[in-house]
Amino acid sequence: MKVLVTGGAGYIGSHVVKALGEAGHEVLTYDNLSTGNRWAVLYGTLVEADLADMDTLSSTIRDFNPDVIMHFASSISIKESVQNPLKYYRNNFVNTLGLIEESVKNDVSKFIFSSTAAVYGIPEHVPIREDALLKPINSYGSSKLASEFALKDAAVAHDGFEYVSLRYFNVVGADASGAIGEFHKDPTHLITMCMRTALGKYPELHIFGTDYPTRDGTCIRDYIHVGDLAEAHMRAMGYLVSGEKSIVLNCGYGHGYSVREVVEASKRVTGVDYPIVESPRRPGDPSELVANSTKIHDVLGWTAKRDDLDLIINSAWQWEKTALDRFG
Repeated sequence: MKVLVTGGAGYIGSHVVKALGEAGHEVLTYDNLSTGNRWAVLYGTLVEADLADMDTLSSTIRDFNPDVIMHFASSISIKESVQNPLKYYRNNFVNTLGLIEESVKNDVSKFIFSSTAAVYGIPEHVPIREDALLKPINSYGSSKLASEFALKDAAVAHDGFEYVSLRYFNVVGADASGAIGEFHKDPTHLITMCMRTALGKYPELHIFGTDYPTRDGTCIRDYIHVGDLAEAHMRAMGYLVSGEKSIVLNCGYGHGYSVREVVEASKRVTGVDYPIVESPRRPGDPSELVANSTKIHDVLGWTAKRDDLDLIINSAWQWEKTALDRFG
């Protein structure tokens, strides 16, 4: 297949590009490299351009003529989305809308969308099913949900256009080869922060909120290894190519760990007892997000291969120990 991957130089996108390339598919990555990295694109062609550049986007889609579009390019910081909501609506919704329009115009009928558990907001029931009430509490979740609505309506209006929206829970870990992993100068993900604190890059780790209604007072999240998530995208592509209809699927393991549990595990794996600072809650953080992952198992036949917290953390640890020295 010919697959156009927006945001393919980023953390999750690069792992999917690697999986596509290893499977023999022809890949084109479209990325402005604002948060992605050129060295992370291990297969195919890279077009360095912004999604807002409609002339370049249109000509790229027209010239490459993909069978499938996978859309990862977005802004992802919940904290930033609360502080700068208009940026998130423009980048995550307006640019996605333009991409959908170009897909329809150029008869690219298979679309895989990188969505998020943030669309659920503060869930009434955990684990969360895909048909749960959608009530995001931050602009990150709202901008992603708006894009889901656009995809749904486009599929109704345009015969043959089908999509899979994958709602990620917390994506973690790194590729076993050590070639790619999460790489941000100012990371926000908990496990990455734990690793860099263990390496001495930060003097201490902050736990934001210790008074949540959870088993130890800290937030609980469902952590999914990026390699398992990449496999979910491969299966989603196979699902669409086989002629199936549009669907929304949770991507998680179906159980969660608290912030304190992740910190304890990271200290155990790294062997470093780094200092912890308890800080106030951050705005926009739900107390617990855990997926009901029954549907993705049933529909895609997807099975997690890396559902082990120590394994996940160790993969991130092996990556972080060399990444900053190698890539700056």
